[in-house]
Amino acid sequence: MDTDYDVVVAGAGPVGLTLACELRLAGVDVLVVERLTEIDTTIKAGAINTPSAEAFYRRGLLPALAAIQQENLDRISSFMAQQQGGGGSVKMPPKFAGHFAGIPLDGALLDTGDPDFAGAGPAGDVGFIPQEPLERLLGARAAELGVEVRRGVELTGFDADDEGVTVRVGGTAVRAGWLVGCDGGRSTVRKLGGFAFPGTDPSITGHQAMVTLEGAEALGKGWNRTPTGTYAHGPFPGRILTVEFDGPPADRDAPITAEELQAALRHVSGTDVTITAVHTATRFTDNARQAAGYRSGRVLLAGDAAHVHSPFGGQGLNLGVGDAMNLGWKLAATVRGWAPEGLLDTYTAERHPIGAWVLEWTRAQVALMRPESHAMALREVVAEYANTVAGTTFFTKKISGVWQRYDAMASPGDHPLVGGSAPDLELAGAGRLADHLHDGRALLLDLADAPAIRAAAEGYGDRLSVVTATAPERPELAGLLVRPDGFTAWAADAASLPDATRALGGALSRWFGTPAAVPAGAGAA
Repeated sequence: MDTDYDVVVAGAGPVGLTLACELRLAGVDVLVVERLTEIDTTIKAGAINTPSAEAFYRRGLLPALAAIQQENLDRISSFMAQQQGGGGSVKMPPKFAGHFAGIPLDGALLDTGDPDFAGAGPAGDVGFIPQEPLERLLGARAAELGVEVRRGVELTGFDADDEGVTVRVGGTAVRAGWLVGCDGGRSTVRKLGGFAFPGTDPSITGHQAMVTLEGAEALGKGWNRTPTGTYAHGPFPGRILTVEFDGPPADRDAPITAEELQAALRHVSGTDVTITAVHTATRFTDNARQAAGYRSGRVLLAGDAAHVHSPFGGQGLNLGVGDAMNLGWKLAATVRGWAPEGLLDTYTAERHPIGAWVLEWTRAQVALMRPESHAMALREVVAEYANTVAGTTFFTKKISGVWQRYDAMASPGDHPLVGGSAPDLELAGAGRLADHLHDGRALLLDLADAPAIRAAAEGYGDRLSVVTATAPERPELAGLLVRPDGFTAWAADAASLPDATRALGGALSRWFGTPAAVPAGAGAA
């Protein structure tokens, strides 16, 4: 099949750029098309969760993320100093700070010894990463990898057949093997592709903005529930969020004025605060919908194109990054011709349930935030539980994403690590596990110097790296097979090594296809 590109990605937001980087790491020729001429600076997501931090850490981006986080923390410190009158020491928030339906979670109550928090390594210390600087970082990374990004061109249509997709962009036609819609909640790719998009209609009007305020001292800091709605003030100077429960906006696309924001803030806060300038603002609703499937032939969806929901709990950006990481290596394997049968279909199978959970998680929060008697009574019950060690730990684990796993990866009797994010093991003399995932390939760790483990990888060539080392903190582990997206496909303890090694061959063929022929007489190093 003659094509201009292996893959066209519609949308140069964080999801599209993450996917493009993953494809390019695997040697796929990818074009990203974006209707905007510059990065959208509208205020959006303010943080990433643990799976997202792990994903970027495994690609070598942790130092850049840490620098972004420090800038963010400095802004938070400035806001807190203003709230405390501008003098004295500033008490910074605990390691994790979050909320469920505006109910604050006290980081001091978090059970940091919970084993689900133990595996992220240094990535667990990164989270306060706003969307705009993340998008700039990913744009630079894409350029470094040689991804072609065309800005200021709009995808207007496409024709898909059994051999590929003809994509119409910017007045020209581009032929590609595959098309992926990462073009947001109003996705053109989703609409033209005929994807079913069931869900629930919006019932609220929300605003988020960065503004200049007069009378801000009358506002409560953090999240506040009132008889007329909910509002948030901070964690940066001038950042506000309002939620009104009297229906969706009449015109979601109309320009957002200072008068509109001021009216909403006064309504829900009961104060006479004045907004004198609007620096960036957006509207949102609780429209919650999910594509019935993420693939239709040679057309796929990821990010908001596949699922939309309210921003409560900060799941949207992270859900999209998870989609991109899961899809990237599978689509690349398909393009390169070594994917085992059905590999690409596991994208929907693995990611759709997590997307469905996010929609339910956001719906539950909207229900608890409603200013009516039954919701307020239930809210008091949930708040009481949230203010316990068990409750704080439960909600934090959900919000942080450390609970996420792909249970369908595992078979009965498999090691407990299978299906979960790989622990960031410290390897004696060989760095950490994440250091060996920078190239986007799978990783087979031989932690017991076992020739049988290394022999199982023969013939897989550049589909995976094989590393022999020891993990002093986990001496019981004999080996791990880690997919390119960082999830564990096989693991074994030393006590069960002979039987588990036989299962390794099945895991390799399930995820990485048939090995190439090995020359006679070749053996493991």
